[in-house]
Parts: sequence; structure tokens; C-alpha cells
Amino acid sequence: MRLIVNGEDHELEALTLTDAMALLEYEGGWLATAVNGELVHREDRSDCRLVEGDRIEILAPKQGG
Repeated sequence: MRLIVNGEDHELEALTLTDAMALLEYEGGWLATAVNGELVHREDRSDCRLVEGDRIEILAPKQGG
């Protein structure tokens, strides 16, 4: 299915957010995720079902100051 991840089109066979992250090789509990602008907590990713055209954001915190 076609998903938009961090602004880029991807064709993925992913049923859940956890599946999409694995296929895209995103790892780490420190990542922040959102689907269609709604925050998805780490413990809810495997229950977050995806549909064609969903917009996914996967963000990593930055250090600095």
C-alpha cells in the first residue's frame, strides 16, 4: 500500500505502524511517531492499523543547545 513517511512516498506491505517501522528499519524506543498528525505512543504502535495514503512521521530527538 502507498504510505507517506516523513514526506516521502513509500510502497509498503504493512498492516500496522510497527510493521512499517520494521520494513523501513527504524529501531529504538526513543523514536516519536505520529499517523495523520496524531501522536502514537510506543506501546500503541502494534495496534495502530494503517490504510492507503496514511501520513506517518517518525522523529528522533536531537541533542544540542
